[in-house]
Amino acid sequence: MQNFMEEGLELSLKESLKRIQEGILTGTSYFGIPALKCPLDAWVYQEIITRQRPDVILEIGNAYGGSTLFFAHLLDLLGHGRVIGIDISHENIAEIVKKHPRIHLMEGNACQLNDQVYTLIEQDEQVLVIEDSSHTFENTLNILRLYSGLVKPGGYFIVEDTICHHGLVTSPELGPYEAVESFLKEDPTFFPDRELEHFFITWNPKGFLKKRSNG
Repeated sequence: MQNFMEEGLELSLKESLKRIQEGILTGTSYFGIPALKCPLDAWVYQEIITRQRPDVILEIGNAYGGSTLFFAHLLDLLGHGRVIGIDISHENIAEIVKKHPRIHLMEGNACQLNDQVYTLIEQDEQVLVIEDSSHTFENTLNILRLYSGLVKPGGYFIVEDTICHHGLVTSPELGPYEAVESFLKEDPTFFPDRELEHFFITWNPKGFLKKRSNG
């Protein structure tokens, strides 16, 4: 399939987003491992991680492990931090991910593992949480409620794929975007840091949630 930019300059934004999504799902990898992330968002994650130097990156939803390894390699470069990866199953995770010394994988439902996760994190550690699991409204909202307490003032809780039905027509219709809106009504200590959407195209509109420094 021809996919040259010059041939797509007349595409609408809606059509362009669909084309990018196809590339993410079928052709995006990191270190040879599928990484189901918008590359523009991955660059923003790098900016956050480099600036904040978190002690822990908690990634909920790991798929093949491409993004998990990406985070671990960033921490390698910084010489600090570790990644906790949670998913229902890690049978598709590449061996290089499983063997990386900064990565700790946990299998199971994140909503049921929260007590175990909290025991792995010291009270004074800075945690970056990235939610990328089932994308349903109820599950996303539950994860926000359960894990937002790990985020320190000035830190981030990133909810991925809020673009569902807010740029891309993908199921479920009520999903991460609506969960974010409900959570923000419950917890005013967080706000969407929309300055992090500086590439204009993002798969996480209103999903970069920052905890207020005076919260």
